[in-house]
Amino acid sequence: MAVSRLTYVRRRLGRAVLVVVAVVVLGFFLIRIPPGDMVDVIVGEAGGADLEFVEMMRSHFGLDRSLWEQFLIYIRNVLVLDLGFSYQQQSPVLKIIIDRMPITALIAAIVMVFGVGLGMLFGAIAATYVNRWPDTLVSGFALLFYATPNFWLGLMLVLLFSIYVQWLPPFGIRTLGMQQTALSGAIDLARHLVLPVIALGTHYVAIFARITRGAMLEVASMDFVKTARAKGLSRLQVIRRHILRNALLPLTTYAGLQAGNLIGGTVLVETVFAIPGLGRLTYESIVTRDYLLLLGILIVTSVLVIIVNLITDIIYTFIEPRVELT
Repeated sequence: MAVSRLTYVRRRLGRAVLVVVAVVVLGFFLIRIPPGDMVDVIVGEAGGADLEFVEMMRSHFGLDRSLWEQFLIYIRNVLVLDLGFSYQQQSPVLKIIIDRMPITALIAAIVMVFGVGLGMLFGAIAATYVNRWPDTLVSGFALLFYATPNFWLGLMLVLLFSIYVQWLPPFGIRTLGMQQTALSGAIDLARHLVLPVIALGTHYVAIFARITRGAMLEVASMDFVKTARAKGLSRLQVIRRHILRNALLPLTTYAGLQAGNLIGGTVLVETVFAIPGLGRLTYESIVTRDYLLLLGILIVTSVLVIIVNLITDIIYTFIEPRVELT
């Protein structure tokens, strides 16, 4: 039975809360499966310690309690938006995540626009000239970039554009020691993001090019498209008004589903290019076994993915009004 958009959003939010609870529960226990903990890392970095110091540290971090006690304490803190304290960063987990989030969000947004925009363009070209040389060229490059690992492509881009021709900076998000105004700072940031966006974005260009091509070819064979052609509409009008618009439906769905994969892609890219975002922070928290920070990142990114998917579903209903909300 169809419902209003407001009712639909309420139901989805209710389901989202259950998903977040499941993420917290599973994440809390799964990240503790590997042997060792943060105290082992601290002792290792210090070059060793006596048993009394180790027990004192475990007591300080609450690791001497049973696993269920730790879990209940953590759930109680999460309910008041307290994600804990990072011993490695010496700062509250939520503050660290908020500080690192903008650069990752910026990269993800640019990559998604870059991937969807160019992917739709190349996919439309391939579908328009199916089985001709533009289609062969686009399909060949799409397959190549889809199969190329992001980190390897990033390293090759650094070798070419940063070391050989020295056009773009190899790492970071700003030039150290440079006096920057608002305009020069924005330009410097853009130059630093070119290589990471290309390294991560080409994969999504390939994906959306293939999806657009397939969707447009499927729609082009339908009766209403044949009717539009019979009415005397030009080829461009048929593609723009009928084929491409209906091909947007699977693209919109897939774009929302890629939100989670995009976060995973930033881990590799931010590590290769030394970008201080959530991706690199995730890698650092794994290496140092900073469980509270890692779990905090998992919760925040899960909430963001849920929000993106909810927005995608709502946009879907505007693109295709015939879809009933349930």
